[in-house]
Amino acid sequence: MLTGLAWLALEAKYLEPAREFYEERLGLTVRERGADELAFEAGETDLLLRRPDGFPRGGLHTHYAFSIPESEYEDWWDRLSREYDLEEAQFGPARSLYLYDPDGNCVELGQQDVAGPGIDGIFEVVLEVEDLDRAREFYEDLGFETVDEGNSRKRIRLHGPMALELWEPHLGIADARGGVHVDLGFETADPGAALEAVRDRVRSLERESDEEVVVRDPDGHFLTFTEG
Repeated sequence: MLTGLAWLALEAKYLEPAREFYEERLGLTVRERGADELAFEAGETDLLLRRPDGFPRGGLHTHYAFSIPESEYEDWWDRLSREYDLEEAQFGPARSLYLYDPDGNCVELGQQDVAGPGIDGIFEVVLEVEDLDRAREFYEDLGFETVDEGNSRKRIRLHGPMALELWEPHLGIADARGGVHVDLGFETADPGAALEAVRDRVRSLERESDEEVVVRDPDGHFLTFTEG
């Protein structure tokens, strides 16, 4: 039902330190610059950084993952480890490094099958939820599929346009936390059909048109279903 991740929006207290981190340290291109928002290109997905002013604000302390080519991993580690206290995890044959941006978001750079060069997409986002079963049912009805459940930690991993992890409040790898009031944009051929799949369980319907539907999920995260 959902075919792509159009954007992930994060809250930034001050835009200039955030711009410096994402543009100068991580090599992202600024696609659009406004007084209270920056838009970066991350492969086919936009990373939006917003100063808190109205709603949606963008996610706080969000853990998410950028895709990098497997062959670039050592270069990224060598370059970033000069300035940041990195952590590393391995998932099968793939490795990931973790660091924090100026606003406390846990940023993962993970080996993926992407062309690059550099960051080439967002492959995972983590949401904090109050009730795992309720959140799982909501996202499964949008077409996500559960692929893993935590044993030592209260989490569920689903696959869809990207990997979506749902966490009850806890600290994960690299002391990451699940994001609160995260703003996600999803591409879909039929925004209305996506709404109908979950209409009876959304916290609120913010806006509805033929081309775009904006809702808040049961935990208050903003979801936009946009034609594409």
